[in-house]
Amino acid sequence: QVQVVESGGGLVQAGGSLRLSCVASGRTFTMGWFRQAPGKEREFVAAISRSGGSTYYAESMKGRFTISRDNAKNTVYLQMNSLKPEDTAVYYCAARVGTVPTTTARTYDYWGQGTQVTVSS
Repeated sequence: QVQVVESGGGLVQAGGSLRLSCVASGRTFTMGWFRQAPGKEREFVAAISRSGGSTYYAESMKGRFTISRDNAKNTVYLQMNSLKPEDTAVYYCAARVGTVPTTTARTYDYWGQGTQVTVSS
């Protein structure tokens, strides 16, 4: 059974940084990060191919967030810099069996439980 487990969330001041980690068991997947703020729909943050050679970002995260992976550790990372209060959300890691990273949540097959990120002003 595939398990996806996120970690690294927390409380940070505006302008600060956090690094989220995600471990997906079983095999190497195409991976994505999504987030959901209270009262809002889940939105795409970033995605990475199985090899790590291709990455994709939501426009508002470009230049501030970096997705990367270490396949030897089955771990995907989301480095978040210059955080803003509007980045406050539950961040979810997702694994996709398909080979092409996508920005659509319903195309991902396995999900973690989420980790809270709170950015104070």
